[in-house]
Amino acid sequence: MSDLPFSLDQLRILKAIAAEGSFKRAADTLYVSQPAISLQIQNLERQMNVPLFDRGGRRAQLTEAGQLLLTYGEKILSLCQETCRAIEDLENLQGGTLLIGASQTTGTYLLPRMLGTFRQKYSDVSVQLQVHSTRRTSWSVANGQVDLAIIGGEIPTELQDTLEIFPYAEDELALIMSGSHPMAKETAIPKEDLYKLNFITLDSQSTIRKVIDQVLTQSGINPKRLNIEMELNSIEAIKNAVQSGLGVAFASISAIEKELQMGTLYRINIEEVVVKRRLSLIINPHRYRSKAAAAFIQEILPQFCTNGWFTGTEVTPHPAHDPSQRPFPESVIENSPYPEIT
Repeated sequence: MSDLPFSLDQLRILKAIAAEGSFKRAADTLYVSQPAISLQIQNLERQMNVPLFDRGGRRAQLTEAGQLLLTYGEKILSLCQETCRAIEDLENLQGGTLLIGASQTTGTYLLPRMLGTFRQKYSDVSVQLQVHSTRRTSWSVANGQVDLAIIGGEIPTELQDTLEIFPYAEDELALIMSGSHPMAKETAIPKEDLYKLNFITLDSQSTIRKVIDQVLTQSGINPKRLNIEMELNSIEAIKNAVQSGLGVAFASISAIEKELQMGTLYRINIEEVVVKRRLSLIINPHRYRSKAAAAFIQEILPQFCTNGWFTGTEVTPHPAHDPSQRPFPESVIENSPYPEIT
């Protein structure tokens, strides 16, 4: 090890500078002084005998050699973290970490309830939830940065052979409006009446928006004829706008349960139209699966699967706890469009 021209601390510093774009912000993130950061990078460049940063601009910019070292450094640090987690698992869930990923709606409304149930049983396990787009979450699973994820969109094509994908549940998207809306007292409306409503939606590139447009098209409704009053970037903003009487919207049932119970939002059925999307569980079979992740899969996920699609037995036990069977994990991080994910 003494022959290596870098240390793990230097790789962590390099990664922090690349992520923050600044020596000062990296120092703040790592709780060390900026001169200490600069000295470590100077030593690293001398040991590697190459410049790692272009120092001409205001933002710390990696050279080609710096980017190459960062790519391999991230894989090294990822394996170090995986090693520590594997050793922690020897204590049989008396500690350890559970890393969960989720797309926006599932991460905001469904996963917190699951993790609450998990924590009641395994209070010593540290739990982290990362909520991003389906694409970014899929890459986090592929790169071993989260143990598993529940997503509502399409897995990137380039990852479909890397990840294991399990149908998990159906998520119904209901038409909602405020109590002051003229149609709020109706039990159901004809689908042609959708053209008379003012809609509040997510961006046209969002997963949920695409699902809604697809289902409406299959049901004989032209999404392009709908009157889009405004586009907002979060489900909470849409709910608040609907409650204020600015329009109607489609929203996941899991996101509006409280408002429906309180009567601040009303759900209206659409004749001959039911808007649903499928939620999927994704894991990377080539990455270490902690005992905490295995417990979450086997004990918690089946409790929240209402349609019986997932029982926990679909996921094959990982051979990671038997070192003689454990394959060395293949990394796809060098192909990731999100190399900065931490």
